Amino acid sequence: MKTRPFKQVDVFTAEPYLGTPLAVVLDGTGLSDFDMQHFAHWTNLSETTFVLPPSAQGAAAGADYRVRIFTPGAELPFAGHPTLGSCHAWLEAGGTPKAGDQIVQECQVGLVRIRRDGTRLAFAAPPLKRSNPSPALLAKVAAALGLKAHQIVAAQLLDNGPVWLGLLLDNPQTVLQLAPNHLELKSLGQKVGVAGMEPAQSATTLIARSNREARAFGPRSIEPAVPSLGSSELEVRAFAAPVGINEDPVTGSFNASLAQWLIADGFAPSRYVATQGTCLGRNGQVHVACDATGQVWVGGDSVTCIDGSVAL
Repeated sequence: MKTRPFKQVDVFTAEPYLGTPLAVVLDGTGLSDFDMQHFAHWTNLSETTFVLPPSAQGAAAGADYRVRIFTPGAELPFAGHPTLGSCHAWLEAGGTPKAGDQIVQECQVGLVRIRRDGTRLAFAAPPLKRSNPSPALLAKVAAALGLKAHQIVAAQLLDNGPVWLGLLLDNPQTVLQLAPNHLELKSLGQKVGVAGMEPAQSATTLIARSNREARAFGPRSIEPAVPSLGSSELEVRAFAAPVGINEDPVTGSFNASLAQWLIADGFAPSRYVATQGTCLGRNGQVHVACDATGQVWVGGDSVTCIDGSVAL
């Protein structure tokens, strides 16, 4: 063992203990896969990261550092709040980006660009692969969540490294009132993210839509109006029992893929703020913006809660 610099960071909040925590080991050199996984299991946080020098290939492509991301049970190719929290910790510890306010992180999914705007960081959402879920999977997930067909506006399988089944629900209250059967979700082996926004007051600019997969497990006689984001926030929850986290306080990777889907399909505007963690006593704020090139950026504040060292 040796003493390594360590921080515990709260991400997607400017106020400590209202976001989602992240353990960051700022020097992961010399640690084996087993060492990293064992420590991540011990911290029992949704994610623990290990900062390393970039690989030769990554450095040649402009990477400032490399990060490995672990849940208590497995390594992840990419995750959102570990990206922002690790970058926050690296900068706070004296890391100097090669390109000023543009930071480049290397992780298993590849290179991830991060931009700095004052104290807030935002990462460029990785490329998204998405597809329609099977009716059978959707029916089982809906049953595990206690959802009726008419409460689901749209559904997509979202893959930006982690794979989420994304469900757009009819309103935020439906999202907040969910009481999932986590054992059933774990047996399905599928992480599930849900989002809801207030229904549009007028249908003059938005057409009522249906989703074929959402209707596959039961009849629906009334098509809901498409929700719209105005002054209200998007309410988000994420359930990840298959990787040992029943409910994640704030989930950057899911919010990234969710934003790419909702903006592309006209469900959300190019800029909005999502709220996540309400049911866990948190108040995570995820700032989403789609720039002129179509790149979605996912940002938030971070604050250091524990600063010291760890014997590892």
